[in-house]
Amino acid sequence: MSPAFLPAGTPGSLGLALRLGAVFTALAFVAFAAYGMGAAAVRDRLTARPRTMTGVRRASAVRSVGLGARTAVA
Repeated sequence: MSPAFLPAGTPGSLGLALRLGAVFTALAFVAFAAYGMGAAAVRDRLTARPRTMTGVRRASAVRSVGLGARTAVA
């Protein structure tokens, strides 16, 4: 943290700013961890279904062919 961004005033205000920063960091970590666990659960459910994986493979193949065609034309 740059000294230019430190709050002016009493030494207690610096402590308050540091505590608020720590709380924000902790809450951001919890939010990203919860999102990651939710995304992993959805991913596991989707990859367990053969029809879903067939669709993903086909979409990937179509995308690759389209990219190849676009590259050939350009």
